[in-house]
Amino acid sequence: MIKSITSAQNPLIKQLVLLKEKSRARKKTNQFLIEGKRELSLAIKGGYKVDTLLFFPDLFSESEAKAMSAYGIEIIEISKDVFQKLAHRDTTEGVIALVNSKTQALEDLKLTSKNPLILVAEAPEKPGNIGALLRTADAANVDAVIIANPKSDLYNPNIIRSSVGCVFTTEIAMASSEEAIAFLHKYNFNIFSAILQESESYHSQNYTLPTAIVVGTEATGLTQEWRKAAKQNISIPMQGVIDSMNVSVAAGILIFEAKRQRDFK
Repeated sequence: MIKSITSAQNPLIKQLVLLKEKSRARKKTNQFLIEGKRELSLAIKGGYKVDTLLFFPDLFSESEAKAMSAYGIEIIEISKDVFQKLAHRDTTEGVIALVNSKTQALEDLKLTSKNPLILVAEAPEKPGNIGALLRTADAANVDAVIIANPKSDLYNPNIIRSSVGCVFTTEIAMASSEEAIAFLHKYNFNIFSAILQESESYHSQNYTLPTAIVVGTEATGLTQEWRKAAKQNISIPMQGVIDSMNVSVAAGILIFEAKRQRDFK
């Protein structure tokens, strides 16, 4: 028999609402919520442990839900009221999952390439930008993403949504800038920091060796630590009126230049 919950006042539902809304609750329990079929599929592919699956039968069939029990997942049918209470967006496809978090320690990064390419983002604040950076990293198939001096927890619903699930399939570490720099130097990465001061044009550099491309926020750029740690500071020549662009766009330009060089090495 599949368990059923029809009241939004159910203690489990109240706890899940906290996980959806509060970073503190996610960090305390080491759990978070996923919405949508694609996101759930990518989480399983990425090795995440799904604890509970909740489904609204008008949108997600009972047979689909029962199929998930093969993964050892508890299955719960929920009412429309409960579903609407838990859903973060309108296009959730009737499925919400309670998932266990992973650690994002530097030492847990799995770098299988002998010549890795890493994207580093220092202190990104907007969940939409973080999601877009992860999509860019996925599109270029970089080996890992390091978020230095993180300002948001990785399982913020807006990060999951804007990354369209890439947050689950990308190698990600979170650390201080000091820790990240020490890690990159330990493994002999060439660091290229995207910054205007004392910089050279990005396309004049060699990215064919182990490389870390570092980007900062549009508002404050990179800290002095990254300027000093860089093999070279790099910049993208601006040809319009403004002197900066969205961080995920800049990261895409830099990463794909590195990929282009590696493809023709």
